[in-house]
Amino acid sequence: MIRIVTDSHPSEPGLDTGISHAVLRAVGEGRLGETFRIHRTERTVAFGRQDRVAAGYGAAVDAARSAGYLPVERLAGGRAAVFHEDTLALSWAIPDPDPRRRITARFETISGLLATAFADMGADARIGAVPGEYCRGEYSVNIAGRSKVMGVGQRLVRGAAHLGGVIVVDGGLRIAKVLRPVYRALSLDWDARTSGDLADHLPGISSRDVIDAVLRRLATMDTLVEDSIPDWVVAEGRRLAPDHIAPTASSA
Repeated sequence: MIRIVTDSHPSEPGLDTGISHAVLRAVGEGRLGETFRIHRTERTVAFGRQDRVAAGYGAAVDAARSAGYLPVERLAGGRAAVFHEDTLALSWAIPDPDPRRRITARFETISGLLATAFADMGADARIGAVPGEYCRGEYSVNIAGRSKVMGVGQRLVRGAAHLGGVIVVDGGLRIAKVLRPVYRALSLDWDARTSGDLADHLPGISSRDVIDAVLRRLATMDTLVEDSIPDWVVAEGRRLAPDHIAPTASSA
């Protein structure tokens, strides 16, 4: 059984990331079962571990804030990625007594799941990195080999794994606009033309359409139970949230 959660908490800065952290801990400790979250978020630039040790990290954080986006430090790896009103955040916490053994299998599962869901909707969805894409990943999903519409990373803890990613429903050009100064500060080369969205290929598509398509595919793998995150997990996420908000340049 997989708990399905579509709730989001955009009014509290960093809370959605804090909840992802709290869910991962609870799943790893056996206090919560497998949980799949897919939801909209506030405007966010999510930085990975490699970003946080880069010389230009503080300037990148300031660039995100100047663009009106909350800079957060996410759980999974990779480089900076953008979330806004027309993207969906994905967070899948999976219990596993030996999570390191199945890293590749989990990546294959999530990329296959999403590529198939997008194809069900009529998109020419393919798995693999597009040359020059932001936050390059072997298990990204692109459209027709030209534009990236989904990226995913993975985090392991004792007893569980976390798959975290972004699905770009619309607004790929807005992502490129925000990432230009962020990646410039981080000294990262990329091709802004690779920042795509599903709506460019499926006009009129909505976030709800994408959520439904993803859940239909997920339902072929296991029993789904729609639910909310327990209050005690939200409370733990609220405690963890400040730890995920990126520092200013002066304090980085």
